[in-house]
Amino acid sequence: MSDGVSARKDSILQFFVQAANKHNFSLDITLNVKGALISGTLISAKEYLNELSESFEDGNEVAQKVSKELSKASEEAESGSPSEVSFIHMKHTKMFIGDSKSTPSTGKIIWRGKLSEVDGFFLGKITDSSE
Repeated sequence: MSDGVSARKDSILQFFVQAANKHNFSLDITLNVKGALISGTLISAKEYLNELSESFEDGNEVAQKVSKELSKASEEAESGSPSEVSFIHMKHTKMFIGDSKSTPSTGKIIWRGKLSEVDGFFLGKITDSSE
């Protein structure tokens, strides 16, 4: 029997994350997390860490060190165990709570969340009516 954390992860969603991490697979997806909708494009942990690293590249000395560490972590993520996934990563992300506009409404947003916290999902991305 599996442990409690694995039992709380949706096996299909976990399969999608494994495919993203191992084969650079991506797809538009919307997650239901504690009543909020998180909508975007599923990406690999490596791509997430690379994009996060890039956001610190042009900063001061500390920011550049953070960027280098994130870059190293991205290489390690690629060699990690594909069956041991705990997080899902997305880009072009928008969050919807209730029937209000998305948060954030502008910008290039990457998102990371715990697989065990996802209550449900559907394939496809929600867009604002203004898009």
